[in-house]
Amino acid sequence: QVQLVESGGGLVQAGGSLRLSCAASGGTFSNYAMGWFRQALGKEREFVAGISRTGDATNYSDSVRGRFFISRVNAQKMVYLQMNSLEPEDTAVYHCAANMWVLTTRDDLYDYWGQGIQVTVSS
Repeated sequence: QVQLVESGGGLVQAGGSLRLSCAASGGTFSNYAMGWFRQALGKEREFVAGISRTGDATNYSDSVRGRFFISRVNAQKMVYLQMNSLEPEDTAVYHCAANMWVLTTRDDLYDYWGQGIQVTVSS
């Protein structure tokens, strides 16, 4: 069983930056590919970024590529999402998630989820 806790969200002006953190406990962290997803009010959950078990491969949605960067430190059981050039459209609850299989955009393949953290970008 893996527990995930997000931190680092908040309110930021458009054009600003935030770094989200996700702390994992339980399980062997390096066995899991990790992902960040977000869900805006009234919208479906969407994939944002993913990183492989070793961190040597990453994937991003088209809407954030070049602005957001995912990274992980296995020894510390942490995964990060650096968000730059934030836009009002990035406003959402952000969740980190873990899956034991592969780097994937499919949320149904993730086994464990954090509670989520709010990110609000004002215009």
